Amino acid sequence: MDPEEQARRPEPQLRLRAIDRQRGWIGLIAILIALVIVAVLAQTALKTNGLMPGTGTSAGAGPRGPGAAAPAEVDPGAAPRAPRAPIERARGLEQQLQRDAQELGKRVDEQTK
Repeated sequence: MDPEEQARRPEPQLRLRAIDRQRGWIGLIAILIALVIVAVLAQTALKTNGLMPGTGTSAGAGPRGPGAAAPAEVDPGAAPRAPRAPIERARGLEQQLQRDAQELGKRVDEQTK
């Protein structure tokens, strides 16, 4: 566009063309900012849940858990606490199922006598 044509154009029309050229860059910057925000939130959530190594793991109760409380007395008759490792939990569950099956078998045998 030559200078004479630019001189004949009204001022708002020239501004509109400049904004149209920059609209793509503004959109890209907005998308990048949104992506950074989502990445920071995801990283925080993963650290909080213990799925990502870091110092952000919660030592206390989680957001749904109860607040701090006094230690409970140990009841020897109560069920044992579940082990933490997944393989230990699976073994504990297997043992509990075997005990339950044996008890059920005894009850069935007693009822059929």
